[in-house]
Amino acid sequence: MDTKERIAKALAVATDTKVFEMGSGVSEMAPQVFRTFFPGRKAVVVADVNTWPVLGEKVFAHFVQDGIPTEKYIIDKKEFHAEWKYIEMVDKVIEGDFAGAKAIEEDENHVEADAKQAFRAPSEDHYIAVSVGSGVINDLCKLCSHHHGQQYLTLPTAASVDGYSSFGASISWQNAKQTFECPAPVAIIADIDVIAAAPKEMTAAGYADLAAKVPAGAEWMIADWMESEPIVPAAWHVLQDVLDSQLAHPEAVAAGDLAAVADLFEGLTLSGFAMQAARSSRPASCCDHLFSHILDMTHHRFRGKLQSHGFQVAIGTLTMCAAFDEFFRLDLSKIDVDACVAAWPTLEQEQERARKVFEGFPAPDLGYEMITKKYDGPETVRRQLETLRDNWLAFKEKLQGQVYPFSKMQAMMKTALAPYDPSMIGVTRAALKDMFPKVQLMRHRFNLLDLGKRAGFYDRLVEGIFRPGGAWDLQQEKS
Repeated sequence: MDTKERIAKALAVATDTKVFEMGSGVSEMAPQVFRTFFPGRKAVVVADVNTWPVLGEKVFAHFVQDGIPTEKYIIDKKEFHAEWKYIEMVDKVIEGDFAGAKAIEEDENHVEADAKQAFRAPSEDHYIAVSVGSGVINDLCKLCSHHHGQQYLTLPTAASVDGYSSFGASISWQNAKQTFECPAPVAIIADIDVIAAAPKEMTAAGYADLAAKVPAGAEWMIADWMESEPIVPAAWHVLQDVLDSQLAHPEAVAAGDLAAVADLFEGLTLSGFAMQAARSSRPASCCDHLFSHILDMTHHRFRGKLQSHGFQVAIGTLTMCAAFDEFFRLDLSKIDVDACVAAWPTLEQEQERARKVFEGFPAPDLGYEMITKKYDGPETVRRQLETLRDNWLAFKEKLQGQVYPFSKMQAMMKTALAPYDPSMIGVTRAALKDMFPKVQLMRHRFNLLDLGKRAGFYDRLVEGIFRPGGAWDLQQEKS
């Protein structure tokens, strides 16, 4: 199956995106695509100081030359996260209040409004967002377009994330990184010449984000077997059937090879289509992404700089591959189900543990809220553990067919120029170990660590990763 056939098949399962054009110079198609979906409407090109000269200015000129009423809004920052302040800013942009948007952008003490009050009545007077940039700008335009009851189109400038085509936007609100439900863009126009010319670290970040689908897929398999979150076949196959091949050439990705970067971007886009089909980010992320969320929520910087989503996810992905290595060393055909069920804490005990784990965290109630949603009672735990015990060998074999060993994934990350040790993003191994209790609790999504809590191997798994000779041997801490 060639690229066009894969894209056509993927678009068939996508629920929001109708057009995905990828190739050299395809940015020239943007006005035509805009007219197809938004006849008679006016456009606003949203970019930042990095992406405006790379592609934004060119796209703006195309729209003006085509006679489409078009404005521009350039975010005056070289680096920023997708925080709620910028959502309020882009909401103003879509409404044509550019002065109000700039006032929010420049307000260092801006107080976030209530996210539940962000929706507006649709209006033909509103601008249609044309996102030109990387993942953050796309997420801002995605959620803000949803607030106004309309669609948008996106022109990516780097193969850095899978969020261009995903259902939902990952935004920090009230100090908590969370996914807000909202439709993906109606059209994605990917000029591969621009994307392949992006800084190598951005392409490496995208490679890491795509690689995260390996352990994330395994955790979805676990959730499916535990009858917590069933696999959606259309969402699974559109990405997982081609994932290995699209990760197979990290050296070409690092070299900026046009074909390799196109394959990478296609893989990231298919990941987003999988999320559209599932109406959830489950096909694309699990614990691997939660380490990154913790770093975002604590405003982590290294050498004065925010670390990219993909670079943070690289370390989360490696950590979860290491966790699966430890998991596969166990013999769970011999677990004492009665003892595990007898030791299973009550909801109130778990809520109290969550309070302690998140004490002093920017979102202190997050763990409490999530464990309250995903807590299972003793009988459910018994059924899950009996399923695990009675099917362990087949269960283990299928997971081993999905997850790459830590050593293989680390070599791939290194070759792709992505981080392959926590020190490379300014995180100590000890700090990484301390994140595990939060990672297990911070999302309403069944994961490997949840299974570890039920079956009594959680401590052994975590300690194994950081033991002498383990993947992140604490005695080998790098400065």
